[in-house]
Amino acid sequence: MFLIGKDLFFPSVEEADEDGLLAIGGDLSPERLLLAYKSGIFPWYNEDEPICWWSPDPRFVLYPDKLKISKSMQTVLNNGSFRFTINRAFEEVVKNCKSVTRKDQDGTWISPDVQQAYIELHKLGYAHSAEAWQNGELAGGLYGIRLGKVFFGESMFSKASNASKFAFINYVKQLKKEDVQLIDCQIYTDHLKSLGATMIERRIFIELLLKYC
Repeated sequence: MFLIGKDLFFPSVEEADEDGLLAIGGDLSPERLLLAYKSGIFPWYNEDEPICWWSPDPRFVLYPDKLKISKSMQTVLNNGSFRFTINRAFEEVVKNCKSVTRKDQDGTWISPDVQQAYIELHKLGYAHSAEAWQNGELAGGLYGIRLGKVFFGESMFSKASNASKFAFINYVKQLKKEDVQLIDCQIYTDHLKSLGATMIERRIFIELLLKYC
């Protein structure tokens, strides 16, 4: 594990420990965050801890053309329960990802500094959100970073059953239309596994980043 100072630098992802922890320190400047994503690295840490940078092996990803839609979700997509938008409420999506309680989780890693860092990336055109609306209210959504033909998913939330899935499925369909080849899901979840995400070797993930970012 490496300690990072002010220099804009990350060690090789091969130096990460068995859990994927690569480095500690640095900052959340746009330049460092963008370098991290291009290098197959992402930040993840608790508010009272120093910044931790991760590159797990294997990596959890979704190929857009492998998206799975169950019959029940196809019904949700077709019945008009939700309305889908992109980048209509980025700050509100991040705020909800920060505050909405998740099953089996005590809290959130999205500190005020993290929140502001991704808002800045949104203003610069790199961070994007997808939203699901119900009766005029934000019911679910997700946000992440788009670099070239890769979307790096960061977090999602849901206030209504299937709202985050609705937003995710619609956004993946849109990304596919825009020739996005890979969606980084970072770490395994049953939720994303059910939608078609799969584990790949970090080596392959890095090769795909070099090709598509």
